[in-house]
Amino acid sequence: MSPQGEHSLRLISGLIVAMVVLLSALASPIQAAPADKAQEHYLQAAKLFQQEKHDDAIAALKKAVQLRPNFPEAYQLLGQVYFEGKRRPADAITAQKQAIQLKPDYAEAYYHLGVIYQAQGKFADAEQVLRRAIEISPKYEEAYWVLARQFQRNRVNDRAIQVYGQLLAVNPNHTGALYSLGVIYDGQGDTAKAREALERLTKVDPSHPDGWYLLGRIEEKESHLPKALEAYRMAVAAKPDLVDAHYNLAFLYRSEDRLQDAVREFQEVIRLRPEYAEAHLNLGGLYTSMNKLDLAEEEYETAVALKPNMAEAHYSLGLFYELHRKDFPRALVSYRKYLELGGKDERVERIVRQGGR
Repeated sequence: MSPQGEHSLRLISGLIVAMVVLLSALASPIQAAPADKAQEHYLQAAKLFQQEKHDDAIAALKKAVQLRPNFPEAYQLLGQVYFEGKRRPADAITAQKQAIQLKPDYAEAYYHLGVIYQAQGKFADAEQVLRRAIEISPKYEEAYWVLARQFQRNRVNDRAIQVYGQLLAVNPNHTGALYSLGVIYDGQGDTAKAREALERLTKVDPSHPDGWYLLGRIEEKESHLPKALEAYRMAVAAKPDLVDAHYNLAFLYRSEDRLQDAVREFQEVIRLRPEYAEAHLNLGGLYTSMNKLDLAEEEYETAVALKPNMAEAHYSLGLFYELHRKDFPRALVSYRKYLELGGKDERVERIVRQGGR
């Protein structure tokens, strides 16, 4: 080629490059517009989802992926809306899988897919995708938590303990993991490990009522009554309407002959749960020991009315009428009912036989 020809070719090539650059510059705002609009729809959908406007959120997300088909975050959120907002797991799974296809290392999509599989009872699938989420993001606390809870609910406690341990390695102060370990170890009869987990929990969160309550139960079973009392007191301080803690406190106070404290706790149980027949029955026993017989009779009668098939209530009422009211006919009625309900007491059987003559 002649030098003139080479010069002409270079000139044409330069003009073509310049034209491409010019066209690209002119086109870029037009091409950027759909992407920007897709992001706007996505952000709008996130806000609508928070406001529980699920249909509107779905519509906005569909616009987002129409404008930007390779938008994994939009598909992931769409899966959440379908599952959490619309209870449409099949559509939710499709959306989460689309997000993963577009972004294979998308830990959050794997996590939400695992939650859906759990809800469907597909535990093997759930475990697989949750472990994938953890593999991608080793500090993904929610993934550890959901996986461990799955094992615990399915009573695969050894694996639950293992995953809770991994979660605590990520976050040593995870109260859910500490409490759950306390529950598992207590159920296995491993008091030392249960106590260790619960003591750690109550140091991390001194206002954790369930942790204090379970710790109180453990101390009570081990006959460490002062520690049990303190734990139950902390439980009701954290949650004043925790009925079972008040109930157990009442028994411990009674065992220490602190009758007025025991009365106060049983009264609180009844205030919180008026239909609690056993609390009325035990309060009747306390009033009897304090010689408050009218109050005692009222509580015994209430217990029987609330739970007519509770043999122990009829026995206690019969005993009350016999020994404190000296009302043998009424005592006999209660004793007979006690025996009809399967009660076994030789003295009562003898009284009923003699009373029937």
